[in-house]
Amino acid sequence: MRSKLVVGNWKMNGSRAANATLLNGILEGLGQPRAAVAVCVPAPYLFQCEALLQGSPIAWGAQDVSCHPVGAYTGEVCMSMLQDFGSRYVIVGHSERRAYHGESDALVAKKAKAALDAGLTPIVCVGETLEQREAGHTMAVVGAQLDAVLEAVGAEAVGKIVLAYEPVWAIGTGRTATPAMAQEVHAALRQKLRACNAAAAETTLLLYGGSMKPDNAADLMAQPDIDGGLIGGAALKAADFLGIVHAA
Repeated sequence: MRSKLVVGNWKMNGSRAANATLLNGILEGLGQPRAAVAVCVPAPYLFQCEALLQGSPIAWGAQDVSCHPVGAYTGEVCMSMLQDFGSRYVIVGHSERRAYHGESDALVAKKAKAALDAGLTPIVCVGETLEQREAGHTMAVVGAQLDAVLEAVGAEAVGKIVLAYEPVWAIGTGRTATPAMAQEVHAALRQKLRACNAAAAETTLLLYGGSMKPDNAADLMAQPDIDGGLIGGAALKAADFLGIVHAA
């Protein structure tokens, strides 16, 4: 049986005071979680996470990273900078990066490979828009996004990535895929992983990233191929985030 993982994606939110309140609230209510727990925060707050979370059950990481190791890339953050602050995870290919910053499947794949090469765990996001879903292109879209990453990282890396399915139409809209709808896509993604590396595919964690909340988390994570959640808005409230963690 695969373990569960719940990751909070704070997006572009936070302040030193608010972060301290949030993280302390999560730590106070966490107990001994059955799921692995992490938060992916804006890069300026990695130092604060390291200070507050070191030695706790909560890991931390970033929301994006450059595929370049170092150099003249003004405004970018590289892998070694994330490592300096004890980061374990980095999100790559989030739908907002793809939509607002024009990130291609090829660039996302480069970032995933660079993260693995640096010893970080990439949380690779795939997902389709409402238009693509209604046109019946869901599997083609998410399949192509995953194929690009698998081609870049190779079969031996299948068990070292975390995969997050985030239906774009269900992020921040209040709409959520039913557990059956989410499971259908997760099952197809795992089958694609099996075709690349059958053994490792069974241990690869597949997260659902479409508006998971405390009231639907248990039903979603009861599905055989949903191994946790990539949590947006609910990750900014300690009680909501804890509700999802305990549902796992």
